[in-house]
Amino acid sequence: MPETSVNRRDFLIGAGWSAPALLGFQAGAGGKMIGIQVGAVSFLDEGTNQVLDIFRERASIDTLFLAVFTYGRGIAGRQVPGQPLPDHGKQEYDLDFHGGNFATPHAQYYRDTVLKGLRAPDYGSYDVLADVLPAARKRGMKTICWLEDVFRSDIPDIGKVQEKDPHGRNAHTLCFNNPNYRNFLTGLVEDYARSYEIDGVMWGSERQGALANALGASHGGLHSDPGRVTCFCEFCQRKAREAGISFERARQGFLELEKFVRAGRAGGRPVDGYYVEFWRLLLKYPELAAWEMLWTNSLRETYAAIYGAVKAAKPNLPVGWHIWHNNSFNPIYRAEQDLQELSKYSDFLKIVIYNNCAGERMAGYIDSVGQTLYGDLTKQKSLEFHYAVMNYQERSYDEIPFTGLSSDYVYRETRRAITGAAGAKTRIWPGIDIDIPTAANHSKCTPQGVRDAVLAAFRGGAHGVILSRKYSEMKLANLSGAGEAIRQLQKG
Repeated sequence: MPETSVNRRDFLIGAGWSAPALLGFQAGAGGKMIGIQVGAVSFLDEGTNQVLDIFRERASIDTLFLAVFTYGRGIAGRQVPGQPLPDHGKQEYDLDFHGGNFATPHAQYYRDTVLKGLRAPDYGSYDVLADVLPAARKRGMKTICWLEDVFRSDIPDIGKVQEKDPHGRNAHTLCFNNPNYRNFLTGLVEDYARSYEIDGVMWGSERQGALANALGASHGGLHSDPGRVTCFCEFCQRKAREAGISFERARQGFLELEKFVRAGRAGGRPVDGYYVEFWRLLLKYPELAAWEMLWTNSLRETYAAIYGAVKAAKPNLPVGWHIWHNNSFNPIYRAEQDLQELSKYSDFLKIVIYNNCAGERMAGYIDSVGQTLYGDLTKQKSLEFHYAVMNYQERSYDEIPFTGLSSDYVYRETRRAITGAAGAKTRIWPGIDIDIPTAANHSKCTPQGVRDAVLAAFRGGAHGVILSRKYSEMKLANLSGAGEAIRQLQKG
């Protein structure tokens, strides 16, 4: 069967929303959810009705993933400054973007946290949920609240919630073991669930633990600081003691790992090589791996807490997670994404499978780990190793920034996720790349490429797709490429 083909019957009656928690949420495209991520600014710039009509007509969208909380530009605001503006919306950048809560906070849900409300100041009193929910419902569209683990350093009292590095300095990120942050997140989702007639909640945290971060094991890791890894705050120290992990041994191990990384980036090859020296450190300080898993378990506990808060408010409201693109590059991070474990507190998972920008990102990941863990390999050999252990095969290191990854990558990653979650109730909704920014001379999305990616996801068994990252950076022709795939599948 060609890589872009899928049986029409499988598409129409495949695995829809059959789990008990998803009853009453039937997607419009024959049981398969067709979603898109969109922020408040698009409705303000173009008009709510017009945007929803574009979604329906161009891509058969039945589910909105509405960016309701973030301080980042990845899912909210207009196009990232410096990137080409799309062919819709205001033809200007929002250089003063601030972010926060784009709905209306209700104070009773934030009593047990120092983070109070955090209403976004960008659009005055505009409430994106109050505006979009009724218009979407009239069209038979569902609305899922899309929240992101991204904050600013100038938020009042944010220092009381931030993580700490091994040197005792505050980080920009917030600690999952800090009760102020945990209570804020659970209060926030309870607020959305009780205050609005929403159809679900999705939260995403594009972070990993101290071991992987120290090694720069991500597509942006080349510029990471191995001395600023997290978290070593009082709450994490307490949790470590309860788990029988020595904080001082862990801290010393990370200080030694910092020296290893800095030396490697300066071209100082260890006598026995990078890989052997890393293992020497890991064997001497097994607390390095223990601290990584401590952080991972803290994230999982945060998932479970959010899940429980939503279900306590509305038991049938679906809850799921955005799984970071690093899942396609870093074997350590992938090992931490145990889908059977996550399925215990997940109704759905958005597995990021952004194939166009993946070429640039994979090359960036190889650049980074090529100075630490895999410094004895050429970049091409390191890439081949990762292709082998991650179970997909693409073009060479020199090519992929300019070609992106193929639709076969989308198929393989979808198939892997479906198989990994086998037997669980959890729906798998791959995130599909539409015009996610890349460097000026690197690969760009096309209608055909988007079409092929959507078809490949459904061929892999996806229960739906989420067009990403945000409508305000998408070209309409590329959005229509997704619609072409859906129409082709419906026609057979």
